[in-house]
Amino acid sequence: MKFKPDSTIFEDVFTIWLFGPDNYFAYEYTGAKDELLACRETAWLGAHLNMSPVYDVYGPDAVKFLNWACVNRDFSTLKEGSSRHAITCNEKGQMLADGVLIKIGENHFRTYWLAPVLTYRVQTSGMNVQGRFVGYEEYFFQIDGPKSLEILEKACQIDLHDIKFAHSRVVKIGSMDTRVLRLGMSGALAYEVHGPAEDADKVYKLIKEAGKEFGIRPLGSHYYCVNHTQGGYPNQFIHFYYPYYSSGEGLAEFFPRYRPPRVWTGSCADDPENYFVTPYDVGWGYLVNFNHDFTGKKTLTKIAENPPRTPVTLEWDADDVADIFASQWRGTGVEPYERIDRPEDFRYAAPRSELSEFRMNKVLMDGRFVGVTGGRTPDYYHRKIISLAFIDKEYAAEGTDVVVLWGTPGHPQKEVRAKVAAFPYYNEEYRNETFDTEKIPHPKFD
Repeated sequence: MKFKPDSTIFEDVFTIWLFGPDNYFAYEYTGAKDELLACRETAWLGAHLNMSPVYDVYGPDAVKFLNWACVNRDFSTLKEGSSRHAITCNEKGQMLADGVLIKIGENHFRTYWLAPVLTYRVQTSGMNVQGRFVGYEEYFFQIDGPKSLEILEKACQIDLHDIKFAHSRVVKIGSMDTRVLRLGMSGALAYEVHGPAEDADKVYKLIKEAGKEFGIRPLGSHYYCVNHTQGGYPNQFIHFYYPYYSSGEGLAEFFPRYRPPRVWTGSCADDPENYFVTPYDVGWGYLVNFNHDFTGKKTLTKIAENPPRTPVTLEWDADDVADIFASQWRGTGVEPYERIDRPEDFRYAAPRSELSEFRMNKVLMDGRFVGVTGGRTPDYYHRKIISLAFIDKEYAAEGTDVVVLWGTPGHPQKEVRAKVAAFPYYNEEYRNETFDTEKIPHPKFD
């Protein structure tokens, strides 16, 4: 949905971001460290994903269509209110889209981040299925952190302990119907809250008020994506990119309306294919089901026999990172390395601008190219610089020393020492997939 400058989400904001005509987002509130640590200590409340492409798929052939368009198991088994991480690929087995899909009714599914690929396939499938963008009709808030359940229960005045991971319920916040889905990207206990756009400000305010006693903090768009690296969630446009323009199917002609080309940066820029991944590269091979036909099945069948790469976390050597940063201040006679002081390595310019960039770097072992890494970020919780990497399995053991090659070809490059670490990096008590909410006292209402 679109927010006006007088929206409740802009209370206490430090910087506002104009993302497209009349589409405002809270860019920053209290700074990276304070905002990001909230998901480990209390909870943050974010509105960033209101820019999500939300797309409904419905009609008599909706299940048949999804089974054809996606690599996942049979969607007829999905119960109403449940969600699934859906993936669609090209003939090379490379991912073209992945995101959340929720069954909201009979032959009716709501998807997040699967359009516009799904849009194209609906229009060309020849099946009795329809699709419709509903993004501006719905608000989409996230509350993430160990106190998230208690905050939502206070806001809803109802016990929500029964909502399992990846499941949802429709409840009321105040007098307004809202869907609460247990899902998040930081790794910690987290929930999403969805409802009609006209209720957005009132719902946001009620959640914020309920969270005050728990130390809730708002999260701006600038730092939202940083949590994904720490939580071990590979994410499009952060850790990998999609091959829209090299996948055939007519996508190259269809996509310019949605995704303009970007500038490839980082040491991977010598070959754009370095930025694309298969489900097996990122650890999602378990989602691929071969009991039906889908685009990319032939290639993925071969990859599944012996997937070459696997996801890991990399810890970057602090001294090498400091040397890259310090190169900016060594005088005019020294060409500095590319900047490393931002909390992320992707950069948005003006909407639809070709000047926006996407960065990935090569991972080397004894000078050999053994993988790619993206999503570099400062982890304030563990006090490390980390990234996700998709590397050859033989080098994936924790403690293995590797090298990250920092710098786009044609610019100064530096070998940064790095060590393979646990994946996911954050895997403590409140890990969302496994946390037992019975450890939190049930609410008592008058």
